[in-house]
Amino acid sequence: MHVCMIVPNEAVKGGIASVVNGYRGSELEKHHRITYIESYRDGSKWDKLIKALKGYVAFRRLLIKDRPDLVHVHSSFGPSFYRKMPFILWSASRGIPVVNHIHGAEFDAFYENVSEAKRKRVRKVYGRCTRLVALSEEWAVRLQQIVPRERIDVLENYCRIPEKPSETGRNRKQVLFLGELGERKGCFDIPAVWEQVKKKCPGASLVMAGDGEMARIKEAFSRRGIAGDVSFPGWVRGEEKERLLCGSGIFLFPSYHEGMPMAVLDAMGYGLGIVTTNVGGIPQLITHGKSGFLEEPGDLSAIAEDVSALIQDEALCRNMGELARETAEQKYSLKIHLQKLEETYRKACLAK
Repeated sequence: MHVCMIVPNEAVKGGIASVVNGYRGSELEKHHRITYIESYRDGSKWDKLIKALKGYVAFRRLLIKDRPDLVHVHSSFGPSFYRKMPFILWSASRGIPVVNHIHGAEFDAFYENVSEAKRKRVRKVYGRCTRLVALSEEWAVRLQQIVPRERIDVLENYCRIPEKPSETGRNRKQVLFLGELGERKGCFDIPAVWEQVKKKCPGASLVMAGDGEMARIKEAFSRRGIAGDVSFPGWVRGEEKERLLCGSGIFLFPSYHEGMPMAVLDAMGYGLGIVTTNVGGIPQLITHGKSGFLEEPGDLSAIAEDVSALIQDEALCRNMGELARETAEQKYSLKIHLQKLEETYRKACLAK
C-alpha cells in the first residue's frame, strides 16, 4: 500500500517529530511504500509559511502523479490544525482514506471553550477523516465529542528500549527534565520544588534539558538562590540525550497538559525513577507508588517529597525504574505500536 504521511521536518523539536522519526527505516517501510511530505519546520513565521506552501505543492503533485492509497496526517491543535486542514480536505474530496493522528494536549482551548463557529469548523474537518488516532483512552473520550467513538483508535506513543543501562556512570542524585521549557510542562513550578528538595538533599543536581523560556526559568532559580546545581544544556537529541538518560537517576516532569509524552516513555525505557502528574495519557504509563509517582499538577509539596524520597532511597528509585522499564518493554515498544498502526490503516481502507 502507498501511504502518504504528512510530517514535520526531522530536525523539529518536539514529540510529533520524535514519533515520526522512529518510523523512518522501520518495519512500517518494509510493509508499505511511504512518501513523507513535510509541512512544518522550526524557525521564523516566514520559514514556517514557506515550508507549509512547499508541502501543499508537493502534495498536490503527488495526488496527480502518484496517488496514494491512504493519507496519514500527524496533527495537533491550534495552528497545526489549520496547516493540516488542506491535506485532509483535498484527500477526502478525492475519496482517499485519511487517518488523522492527533498529538494535541490542550483540548479546552481548541474545542471546548471556543465559539460555535470554530467548533463547526473542527467538526467539519474531523468529519472528513476516515479515522482519528488518539494517544490515550482519556483523549478518545474527549474526541468523541466531535466524531463517533467507533471511528477513533487509541494508539499510544512508543519508546525505543535500549540495552539495560549500566549503573556505572549513573548519578542517582541527578534529576533530569526533558522537554519544552514553559508553563504547560510545569517548568515554572520546578524552582519552588527544587528549593524544597535541596533542603533535604543538598548533594542533588538538576538538568533542565530543552528550550523555550529558558531565561525566565533561570532567573526564577537565581531569585531563590538555588541556581548553583542546575544546568541548562539546551535541546538535546541523539547521543547527548542518551548520555543524560543513562547518567541520571530521576526524571521530573510536572506537566499540566499532555497527550502521551515521549519524554516519559524515554525515561521508562531507561529505567529512571519517575515523578510526574496524572494528566492526559500519563496514568496509563505510570502506576502511582509502583512504577513511579503521580501527583496533581501544581502540588509542589507532594512533587518535592517524591523527588526527595527517590534521591534518599536508591533501592526505591531503582525498583520503580525497573518496573517502569518492564512496562515499556511489554506495552510500549515500537513493534507493538506499528502493529496497532497497521490495523488502523486496514480499518481505514475497509471503510473506503
